[in-house]
Amino acid sequence: MNIRQAKEYIKDCVRIYLKKDEFGEYRIPVVRQRPVFLLGAPGIGKTAIMEQIAQELGIALVSYSMTHHTRQSALGLPFINKKEYGGEEYSVSEYTMSEIIASVYETMEESGVREGILFLDEINCVSETLAPSMLQFLQYKVFGRHKVPDGWVVVTAGNPPEYNKSVREFDVVTMDRLKILDVEADYKTWKEYAVEQGIHNAIINYLDIKKDHFYRIEATMAGKTYVTARGWEDLSEILQLYEEEKLPVEEELISQYIRNDKIAREFSAYYDLYQKYKRDYQIPQILMGQAPESACERAKAASFDERLSLLGMLLDTVQADMKEIVETADYLKELILSLKAVKALSAEGDGSADVEKLLEAQAERLEKRMISLKKANSLSKTEQKKQKRAIAFLYRTQKQCTQNKAGMPVEFSQIEQLFNAETAQMKQNTMAVKERLHHLFAFVERVFEDGNEMLILVTELTVGEHSARFIGMFGCEDYARHNEKLLLSERRDELQEEIAALQL
Repeated sequence: MNIRQAKEYIKDCVRIYLKKDEFGEYRIPVVRQRPVFLLGAPGIGKTAIMEQIAQELGIALVSYSMTHHTRQSALGLPFINKKEYGGEEYSVSEYTMSEIIASVYETMEESGVREGILFLDEINCVSETLAPSMLQFLQYKVFGRHKVPDGWVVVTAGNPPEYNKSVREFDVVTMDRLKILDVEADYKTWKEYAVEQGIHNAIINYLDIKKDHFYRIEATMAGKTYVTARGWEDLSEILQLYEEEKLPVEEELISQYIRNDKIAREFSAYYDLYQKYKRDYQIPQILMGQAPESACERAKAASFDERLSLLGMLLDTVQADMKEIVETADYLKELILSLKAVKALSAEGDGSADVEKLLEAQAERLEKRMISLKKANSLSKTEQKKQKRAIAFLYRTQKQCTQNKAGMPVEFSQIEQLFNAETAQMKQNTMAVKERLHHLFAFVERVFEDGNEMLILVTELTVGEHSARFIGMFGCEDYARHNEKLLLSERRDELQEEIAALQL
């Protein structure tokens, strides 16, 4: 299965394991909750999906790499304790709490989240001294004398032996206590994730052309070469920062993340070409409806790979704009809840409640919630950004009200004015993005007519999370028109195939 299918399977599994009966007891006893074992090549996103699952289910996450643990750190250290049995005192061996189990309890205490996932990576690389204890842990969720708290689901991961010399193959007894998921690298699935995460468009465009360069591990005379999903994602982040700082991107930088000389060299050449396309085609002018005639003529005569790159650059710009609008809309919805609470509290009693203090209290409530989720490792970057924007507005509004009140009580209408100003700005930005989207369709219609490029444009807008939400929220006549035309075309082709099959 691919990593997305694995994510959905684990998500369902965790949800089932956390299901309770009418008495609050977990329906599946701990000893029957088989840990999931994700078995797949390195760098395909096993750790990333665990973070996503925790965030989507609203539970905590504690992650550990088992390669770093000795028997003592995993099981705890022995010590002598005095106990009395039948009136006589005995010296008894006990163990301090495992570092791993202690981390789970610390996360629960700091975040207030009582349920979660304990993710143990590289579990098939444990030390020789720790290996015998793993069987007990996998069945009973116990390290030493201390068990994983109820409500915590164990998920494990590891690499097949061909990728890691440290791998110890599990015996049948151990395997029989796991739910094993074989996961393979899949570019199509990763691309959906990459678009959502804002992976550099040059990487996505390059891999659209060279899909076989997405993931590769090879043994050569000079040693192992490797290209992984993790490598592309890390490269994306460094490329974006280099571009912000206007630093040159050389092949040496790329080869630090793409550990295959041929692929690093080819991507480096493509990246230079990509930057040249951006300059030559004048992307901002196209999206302003002022496409230079030279750009139109060049696009018409371009190879399909160049057309694909051009379309990717245009889509990248527009989709980034749509993402900002959608995130702003989500932030304003979050803000409305806080402002409604301030309004309700300020109207209680004689209506003399201090609005500034209420704003501060709401900001502190959001901060506390955000800190709690961060400690539980269940707060996504998008959610964190939304919370921070709402908190900043509340504090900014509080400060502005304090400066403007001049000894008079603050009216809630003043806060509404500030909120309405934010909403008006979003509406203005939305209209600007819709206009750029219209110019994008107009350019593709003019240059490529109804060729494959239009199909790619409509498809990318459909599958992109933020673009699909933007169009669903604010509409797009060009998209609706071309989407309907493509759907009719698909249905026509299906009917023709059905008629041909009848052999009339």
